[in-house]
Amino acid sequence: MQGTRRKTLLPFLGIILFLFFTACHAQKSRLLKDLIPQIEQRFDVKFSYLDEDLNGIELPPQEYSSLANFLEVISAETELILSKINERYYSLVRPQNVSICGRVLDNFAKNTVPGATVELLDMDRALVTDIDGYFKMDNVPRGAMLKIRYLGYIIKFVPVDELSNTEGCTEILLAERREILEEVVVYQFLTSGITKNEDASILLNTADLGILPGLIEPDVLQTVQALPGIKSIDETVSDINVRGGTNDQNLILWNGIKIYQSGHFFGLISAFNPYLIKDVRIYKNGTPTQFGDGVSSVISMKTNNELDGVFNGGAGISLISGDVFGQIPIRDNLEFQFSGRRSATDFLNTPTYNSFTERAFQDSEVEDEQNQRIAQNFDREEDFYFYDFSGKVLYDLNEDHKIRFSFIVMDNDLDYNETNTNTNETTRSFLDQTNISAGIQWLGKWSAKFSAEANVYFSKYNLMAIGIQANQIQQLFQENEVDERALKFDTKFEFSDKVHWNNGFEYIETGITNISDVTQPPFQSNITSVIRKYAPFSQFAIRTFEDRFIASAGVRFNYLLNLAQEGASFNKVLIEPRLNLNFRMAKHLRAQILGEFKSQTTNQIIDLEQNFLGIEKRRWILSDNELLPITQSKQASIGLNYDKNGFYFGLEGFYKRVDGISVLTQGFQNEGQFNGDEIGSYDVRGVELLLNKKGENTSTWLGYTYNKNDYTFDGIPPNSFPNNLDVRHTITLATTYDLRNLKLGLGLNYRTGKPFTEPDETDPLDDLFTPNRINYKTPNSSRLPEYFRMDASATYKFNIGRTIKANAGVSLLNLTNRKNILNKYYRVSNNSEIETIENQSLGITPNFSFRVSF
Repeated sequence: MQGTRRKTLLPFLGIILFLFFTACHAQKSRLLKDLIPQIEQRFDVKFSYLDEDLNGIELPPQEYSSLANFLEVISAETELILSKINERYYSLVRPQNVSICGRVLDNFAKNTVPGATVELLDMDRALVTDIDGYFKMDNVPRGAMLKIRYLGYIIKFVPVDELSNTEGCTEILLAERREILEEVVVYQFLTSGITKNEDASILLNTADLGILPGLIEPDVLQTVQALPGIKSIDETVSDINVRGGTNDQNLILWNGIKIYQSGHFFGLISAFNPYLIKDVRIYKNGTPTQFGDGVSSVISMKTNNELDGVFNGGAGISLISGDVFGQIPIRDNLEFQFSGRRSATDFLNTPTYNSFTERAFQDSEVEDEQNQRIAQNFDREEDFYFYDFSGKVLYDLNEDHKIRFSFIVMDNDLDYNETNTNTNETTRSFLDQTNISAGIQWLGKWSAKFSAEANVYFSKYNLMAIGIQANQIQQLFQENEVDERALKFDTKFEFSDKVHWNNGFEYIETGITNISDVTQPPFQSNITSVIRKYAPFSQFAIRTFEDRFIASAGVRFNYLLNLAQEGASFNKVLIEPRLNLNFRMAKHLRAQILGEFKSQTTNQIIDLEQNFLGIEKRRWILSDNELLPITQSKQASIGLNYDKNGFYFGLEGFYKRVDGISVLTQGFQNEGQFNGDEIGSYDVRGVELLLNKKGENTSTWLGYTYNKNDYTFDGIPPNSFPNNLDVRHTITLATTYDLRNLKLGLGLNYRTGKPFTEPDETDPLDDLFTPNRINYKTPNSSRLPEYFRMDASATYKFNIGRTIKANAGVSLLNLTNRKNILNKYYRVSNNSEIETIENQSLGITPNFSFRVSF
């Protein structure tokens, strides 16, 4: 009986399931092409259409009570153009052009991507997404293809049909272009945009650079001073001291061009507009063989080298200057970058300008032999301004061969008068400082493994100075001109992704002219010298599995030929090995061993303080291998890096020896300043420590540097004494906080005093010379008081419109208004008395900036 019932129920259940699935299918969307025959038969009408126009078009499930109801649904749910021919005949046509809308997002974080380029392939139509990532196009042909691209993301191609058949704006996700690196090989510390690389170089990405205490703009040469081992004893960017070296021992490159002028406002402001610079790389040791010169460091700046395809730019003002920059597409394979900046100092006085002026034009705090302040009643007038302009043409011959042309112009002009109201005598100084540089770069990729790069440039620096003393009798004219031309060729062969071999050749011709003309006592000098350098170089790099061991080793050969106008010329061969080893010691701990030999033939001599009111005292000269030999350095260092869970620990010890220095290049302010033919060396032993803890919105760091820096001069008793830049202890403590669009920074800077030389207490004045000279104590046997400065800054970002962003910032330097003494020296007055001069640091200095970008 039960078997019979089952047999009876089975057909019944089958019928129920059939009706159920039929009902479910009826609730789903139906193809329009299947519905039309039913509608034609039911309402006695005819539709004319092409089968391909109706492919894939569906209508929602519903019953159509009338022909009008069916026609309304077609108009509302499809893009078909419905036309009534007569009472019985209708036509359906799919439009050839449509309107589309989309929103571009970051595939990883789903953040909007403003400024992304949306281009119709094979058509001269393109636009950029707005501030929220949206874009809209009308009259777009069906079947077309969109190309969506943005710097740092993988290019995406989207068919127009995918955007035309949707409600609202379709979300388009761009995948970030990422390089997979071992977490412990590259370290990000201090603030966003600062990275320590596997070769121990420091990379600054100016576009991503976060806030630093005291800075509201990404000034390159101010930013590098936040790094251990780099500082400026006199608070300028034109006198940066790296591991105890002088500023002329830094090789400063802009797009591969050597630059001989680095500062505006006589060193208080960087001469490089940071908003066009993409990245800056700093080497303190282990420098690649492609770089010559710079026995202390290499600071290499590069502007964007890739076509963006969209116009972008910005402008800003501060209490010192205003600037504008941009990148303009001209054709698909041609773009132009530009930046310009000019000071407002010749027509606008601001608190920042007044503070900078007091710092730059000071012979302040003068005391007599009884330590009594000498009243100085002076009226000062200065007409000062600066400007810089740079540009770059980017031209892609094709995907594998590219040409880049760069140029930069910098200028400082000063007319400074100082009148003694007691005597009504006026001292005048005129200064004109100019740098003009240009270069052409070719980049070629010949195969997947072989690439090459060629760079040709010229760089011309000129300084003209006229000084007229108060008595109007003595007039001093000086001119310093540097003319350099260079050709560099560099190749790279990749045996595999783990083994690389670089080879190249560099030719540099540097000519320097120094002219001096003094009326009283009469003296004239015009000296020109030229050095040619021929330098082949080679470097081999290898890395093992999972980057457990990374190494590069190479050698640079320098053949130097001096073409002297007067005296004997010389030729010399120098061999400079370089070594860079990086290896894993534990999961989050790596060690590094670096070493290098380097040399340079360009140096800066430093005039006495009283020349040109102490404003600009440096003159470039070339080595002659007699009075000034070729400067050579040897350096070795070993370091540890630990990084885990936002905590970074870096420790590095180093030893550096520099030979072939002259008292003229060191700025002696003791008896040694008269011994211009004394040649010596200096040795630096140091330790650099950095602790950095980064949270979600904060970054706090402690930096400490210990240096012991000693001179050795056989002709100066005693033979060994502290270096002018021997600052033993330097401490930096800082913190930054990000709260959405608001960024805050606060920092403390402390260092022990630099050495100086005091007059002999028992016999201070030597009257055997005319004019009289000072008898000094042992060189650099005294020290200045400790230096302490607190800085703060804040920036806030906001949107002005859908495509315009704004940034406002305010900073305060030396919050406590502490009077730090930067230098102390002595001179003999007209009354044959010894006067003491103290140069002081910046007082409390406010600054404000406002910027827009688009």
